[in-house]
Amino acid sequence: MAHGKTVLVLGGGIGGTVAATRLRRTLSREHRVVLVERETRHVFSPSFLWLMIGDRSAERIGRPMAALAKRGIELVQGPIERIDPAARSIRVGGKELTGDYLVIALGADLVPEAIPGLREAGHNFYSLSGAESLRDARLKLQSGRIVVLVSAMPFKCPGAPNEAAMLLEHDCRRRGIGDRVKVDLYTAEPGPMPVAGPEVSSALRRMIEAKGIGYHPNHAATSVDPAQRRISFANGATADFDLLAYIPPHRAPQVVRDAGLCGESGWVPVDRGTLETRFPGVFAIGDVTGIMLTSIGKPLPKAGVFAHNEAEVVARNIVRAITGKGEQQRFTGDGECFIETGGGRAAFGSGNFYAEPAPQIKLKRPGVMLHLGKVAYEKFWLFRWF
Repeated sequence: MAHGKTVLVLGGGIGGTVAATRLRRTLSREHRVVLVERETRHVFSPSFLWLMIGDRSAERIGRPMAALAKRGIELVQGPIERIDPAARSIRVGGKELTGDYLVIALGADLVPEAIPGLREAGHNFYSLSGAESLRDARLKLQSGRIVVLVSAMPFKCPGAPNEAAMLLEHDCRRRGIGDRVKVDLYTAEPGPMPVAGPEVSSALRRMIEAKGIGYHPNHAATSVDPAQRRISFANGATADFDLLAYIPPHRAPQVVRDAGLCGESGWVPVDRGTLETRFPGVFAIGDVTGIMLTSIGKPLPKAGVFAHNEAEVVARNIVRAITGKGEQQRFTGDGECFIETGGGRAAFGSGNFYAEPAPQIKLKRPGVMLHLGKVAYEKFWLFRWF
């Protein structure tokens, strides 16, 4: 058994937090667990949907990263300037750090500037500041058209745009302006959550359209005119709006791309069971990865539940490699998510995305108890990991 090992975890989002915490709880203190994160606060991003309609505050869904340091995790704060995967080393704040194991959990960068006019025209509800600005802007709209836009693929949290449209529609009704505001969802996808299969996708579309929300698939945005409040799409169509809530294009962080970690997909290829990259002892989890589902020729969705489950697998396998104890773990492709439908109700999808010949996903109909389950999970997650 080796002694005095160092594990570097890059990124303090869901995956990085779980990986670092699980490692620290399991390994003896002769081993170092170092978490590198540029932000001083962890924000539970699944709750941005509630924040944007005024049902949450940033304080309620955030926790100080320093709370992890109190648990014995060495916290290094600052942007990562360089990653050398072959040497398992990084540079942050001009300082070099080297580990015996490296876990890359840096997520996806949001790049609204990739589409001309998008940043200036609307509100990126995948960011804290954008969710807050949307929360405030919606109160100024008394009539007109709200457009929820999925500008490009891939994007993380595949259920979120559908939830956003239904929550905004509900918010308009509870504020008494539902008859004066139309909500439309434009997306680059062929349908809601297409990787979940045609049955689930069709059921979700029916939920959306039953609320009077217009659903417009296969609309990839090419530009937005902030002055005219008009979106142009690759298929030649245009759409006007009075309030725009958008999901911007995603890409792997620049420091990850510069390190030569990305494959042809633009994301980090990994062993789909162990999450190890082509560099021994270097793992990648969560949104930064690109895992192809060969059975259907589409990538595994980017979602917090997968980042969490992958983190558990990687942490346990690193512990086994260091201590010689425990069984080898593999990520099985299981995942689930709540889907808020408005009015204090939520649906629930779950299943196995690695199943053959296609992902096996089931969708539970919306209900009050499922909504309460999502509320409870939010509270539990923040309590459990912070």
